[in-house]
Amino acid sequence: QVQLVESGGGVVHPGESLRLSCQASGLSVGTYAWAWFRQGPGRKREGVVCIGTDNATYYEEVAKGRFFISRDNAKNTVYLHMHNLNPEDTAVYYCAADSDFYCSLGPQFQYWGQGTLVTVSE
Repeated sequence: QVQLVESGGGVVHPGESLRLSCQASGLSVGTYAWAWFRQGPGRKREGVVCIGTDNATYYEEVAKGRFFISRDNAKNTVYLHMHNLNPEDTAVYYCAADSDFYCSLGPQFQYWGQGTLVTVSE
């Protein structure tokens, strides 16, 4: 049974950093493309970043230079490193897995985590 569990969310002040983790079981992180999505209060879910099985990445403009995706295959974990956070980054963040080799921030992801809440506030 596939399970993705996000962790690492919390409350931070603007300008601070967080690292989110997505611990996977039932599948191998290294054989999937991965993405992070987020959904802010009263907003639609939006893609943030994805990484292919070859480690090629795609970042949405809002994440460029601030957010970084990585994976540790030995730990079967995917990470989202977030820096210089601002209040507009407040959202529930979700990791998602796609069996395709290449990544894109579309609707094709087969597995999703339950989400972890990031709150950026003064």
